[in-house]
Amino acid sequence: YEVLMESGKRPITVRPGWDNKVIEEMRAHITNRLHDYWDAGIRGPDFVWAATGPALEAYSKYPIVKKANAPGEVLGVGEFLSLVRRMVVDFVIGQVLTGQTERSERIAADRMDAITAYYLLHRHDFGLEEAPAGECILYATACGLSNNDLQSAWDLIAHKGSSASDDNGDNEADPDAEAEPEDSSYSDGSKIKLKTWAQRNRRSMGFEAPSGRPIPLIDRIHRLMHLWRAGDVIKVDEYLDDNGLRRQELFKRLVQSVIELSTAGSEERSLLESLSNHVQAKGATVTDAQTKMAFGDDTIADSDKEQ
Repeated sequence: YEVLMESGKRPITVRPGWDNKVIEEMRAHITNRLHDYWDAGIRGPDFVWAATGPALEAYSKYPIVKKANAPGEVLGVGEFLSLVRRMVVDFVIGQVLTGQTERSERIAADRMDAITAYYLLHRHDFGLEEAPAGECILYATACGLSNNDLQSAWDLIAHKGSSASDDNGDNEADPDAEAEPEDSSYSDGSKIKLKTWAQRNRRSMGFEAPSGRPIPLIDRIHRLMHLWRAGDVIKVDEYLDDNGLRRQELFKRLVQSVIELSTAGSEERSLLESLSNHVQAKGATVTDAQTKMAFGDDTIADSDKEQ
């Protein structure tokens, strides 16, 4: 909150601000800054911190910020910072999903769930290697999560020194993971690793989420990988259709991003590439079938002749 302290005294005549106006001003103020920081090569948690100061300038102009749609309530600095961090996360996710550094329109990353957003941020910056716990905590906070949520509820991370897989007997060894020395451990939990798709093998993953919450996209992808690896194409197709994934652009972009982040020659990449090809090929077949139902076989035939 140093920015608030350094902004100096406000004129006595300054009136309270309204959250919708302040947030709009904040977005307009930091959008170009985010592009500048990204173009300058700033990455990781430093990117989140870099955007916090400029964003607070819009908030600190007012003695108090009221909520326009909630009479009597105010927008606290903590809540405001949560909004700022999520905006920054959405920006980074958009860059990672598209692989673009130009200031062009990106996929709507604000529709991505928090669990998948954290996974993508962590995977992009640290891969599947050990990462400093402090930086991971900052990313988790930016996504509105806690390390405990990510480890216990979502089975997404493991602290170094703890088992990389649950003790419920459902998990298997990851064929892409490197063997580690038996005495390698950190009792203080200062290092964190993402669990691999093979280590995330809870029976409920991809079918239901803790406390009835929406199922994260990364859980759906990892479930599909297990089904595909088992050779159960029928169940793969049923899962894709039941969850409307074939035509979900965000899902397809995420699959491609994880492919690009995976190691060349690994089983993970092989599974994802073959699964992606299956989704695209099957999707084209479904499109043709729907066109025939809507316009008749003659329309398809005429189209083929023209080509």
